[in-house]
Amino acid sequence: MPRIQVYLPDDLYSQVKQRGLPASELLQTAVRAEVRRRQLSAETDRYLEALIAEVGEPSASEVSRAKAIARRVRGQKARKAS
Repeated sequence: MPRIQVYLPDDLYSQVKQRGLPASELLQTAVRAEVRRRQLSAETDRYLEALIAEVGEPSASEVSRAKAIARRVRGQKARKAS
């Protein structure tokens, strides 16, 4: 397995050591999650570009309606999390 050197700020290094956390495992998990997030974001961008090419840009009223729906969904998720 290849190795890389990673630098942590002093405070983060201290927290990892104090808690006896498996730094390598945590970093691998974090990097995998970030790579996946970026992959999904790129796929979303490609999908939206294709959709816009097919049906055109959304109108101002459509954008406004979508934002209102997103706010409602976020509000419902926040209430469920509480």
